[in-house]
Amino acid sequence: MSQFLSPLTSPLLNKLVDGPGGWSGIEADATWAAEIKRLAAERNAVILAHNYQLPEIQDIADYTGDSLGLSRIAAETDADVIIFCGVHFMAESAKILSPEKTVLIPDERAGCSLADSITAEQLKEWKLEHPDALVVSYVNTTAEVKALTDVCCTSSNAVDVVASLPADREILFCPDQFLGAHVKRETGRDNIYIWAGECHVHAGISGPELTRQAEQHPEADLYIHPECGCANSAIYLAGEGLVAADRVHMLSTGQMLDAAEKSTSGSVLVATEIGMLHQLRKAAPAVDFQPVNSRASCSYMKMITPSALLRCLAMGADQVDVPTDTASAARASLERMIAIGQPGGGE
Repeated sequence: MSQFLSPLTSPLLNKLVDGPGGWSGIEADATWAAEIKRLAAERNAVILAHNYQLPEIQDIADYTGDSLGLSRIAAETDADVIIFCGVHFMAESAKILSPEKTVLIPDERAGCSLADSITAEQLKEWKLEHPDALVVSYVNTTAEVKALTDVCCTSSNAVDVVASLPADREILFCPDQFLGAHVKRETGRDNIYIWAGECHVHAGISGPELTRQAEQHPEADLYIHPECGCANSAIYLAGEGLVAADRVHMLSTGQMLDAAEKSTSGSVLVATEIGMLHQLRKAAPAVDFQPVNSRASCSYMKMITPSALLRCLAMGADQVDVPTDTASAARASLERMIAIGQPGGGE
């Protein structure tokens, strides 16, 4: 169990308001930014922000990126406290990789529909149906699910991870059905079983939407996250010659940033959560990045507000712990992935 953090004083605390959508009452102005930096220094804390966070949270963070990449960075710092601005499973991953550090999430109510789409009990039952199968779990899962997993994967290395496993072994892939379909298509394996889970935000980015946007922006490149419901449509558009194949890119969020920095395109349609646009536009200001679905916003990610971050730093809340035995087993599944190579970042 991590050491409890004593509260620190802040003149902004009396402005905090807790509501159904999270903590509010504090504006992300210069006073707030200075107070965040002061409190972080007093805690010896490192602030991590996922690419889907609010722009003001991304801009105040010490590091911004994918969940697993951020957790690995935090493990290498000399910080005593990790503040993970993301959803709950991400903070768990940080604790798994940094068991000696105190890990806080600004609002413990920030969950994940994808991680919640498979429980440890459901995975146990699935394994009983396929006793000789190997379990490959996306990092967007709870610590309990990772602990029952043979090897984890990210969206950037899922194909490599599955391809590295013995061809005669059945694979149970969870929890994302769209990423699983991408892996099955790329590896050509017919002995892979895919859990019917999804991220409600990515699943809502539909094929008809993508087709309509591609028709309206005929010169735009397409950056498609493999979790998206439109992933198969992107492959179809390229296969039918409706979109040039070299304009269709299936990418993790980290790979999107790498592609943006090298882009020679004037415009890009982006199929992922809209928070990603902030980092893409910073990486390549000359490129016109537009969302395939402008409503693709994760309400859980947006619970990490400026007010929530200040409360977290000042009050030492909300602390994230993972039982030692669960953390040890989950860490092993992550380390097996890293040993394969190409660990990528996260989603």
